[in-house]
Amino acid sequence: MKVSIIIPTYNRGKYIGITLQSFLELNYPKNRYEIIVVNNNSTDNTEEVIQQYINNSFGVKLHYLFEPRQGVHYARNTAARMAKFELLYFTDDDMIADTELLNEIIKPFQFDSKVADVTGKVLPKWEEEPPKWILKHCNNYLLSLLNPDYDFIIADSIRFLYSCHQAIRREVFFQVEGFNPEYTKGKYMGDGETGLNIKVRKLGYKFGYNGKSVIFHIIPKSRCSQAYLNRRFENNGRAHAYTSFRERGSIFYLVMSICKNLICRFPMDIIITIIKPIFKKDFSLYLSLYRLLIGRLYYLYGNMAFNFNLLTKSNFRKFVLKNDWLSYDKEFDAIKL
Repeated sequence: MKVSIIIPTYNRGKYIGITLQSFLELNYPKNRYEIIVVNNNSTDNTEEVIQQYINNSFGVKLHYLFEPRQGVHYARNTAARMAKFELLYFTDDDMIADTELLNEIIKPFQFDSKVADVTGKVLPKWEEEPPKWILKHCNNYLLSLLNPDYDFIIADSIRFLYSCHQAIRREVFFQVEGFNPEYTKGKYMGDGETGLNIKVRKLGYKFGYNGKSVIFHIIPKSRCSQAYLNRRFENNGRAHAYTSFRERGSIFYLVMSICKNLICRFPMDIIITIIKPIFKKDFSLYLSLYRLLIGRLYYLYGNMAFNFNLLTKSNFRKFVLKNDWLSYDKEFDAIKL
């Protein structure tokens, strides 16, 4: 199978060279994959670093694009339109690929023709030894890490499938009209790959996971902090509000959702967070439990703020309900939270 590797980047001059080097060194026929790097308006030395790899000695075609519209979904979708091959593989600019990544990620597609969306193992590459509380609470989706108990699975859905390690059939990607908005101008404006995966599932396609397809996520010291955890929770709150409104899409739902969050959901989240160590029989978790409780407050804030914007701004509701993110639409480029 031929694969187009798509890497959006923004101000990651420090890491993008490491990422590109790892993908150039893949144990995969060099004429059967291409790399498309999309500079999403970087202001550091990202472009200079990328230019050093365009005329590489590995025989891999590396294309450089510049996407001035700020937003990782713009970068990914723009690159997808340029991609030539049958599989689109999406990753980020702070990743290190295992040499067998492509050989293994294509196997679920070969196993079942109904499989359209595949991921694999995402392991941490810590820049510094992380605090114990990070290892206890955040060695998971909070740092976009994935290391489940199973090795290989084909299913109607997969709970965690991140765009830092995601392969999708090109024809299906265009059927579902691309990635929804995600990290845009400093704020989460949508549900990104979650929304993409929901659209794929609704068309009846299957998902795959192969634990032998491995990528490493560089985790800097700045992400091992309460400040980063708070931002992550807040953004999750925004993303979940986006997903929920797309599913229901009514003013009545928004009012009910705000009331439900205040009266029921948030108090229940606090209770579950507090009693979870009891069920896990790990009372040492209580020493750092306050960090998750603070994060839950940020989740509530992000969710409520997003819902309030939906409630009060008709144009924002229109933005959230938009399906086709492969088309160019200036009306939505100016949307702000």
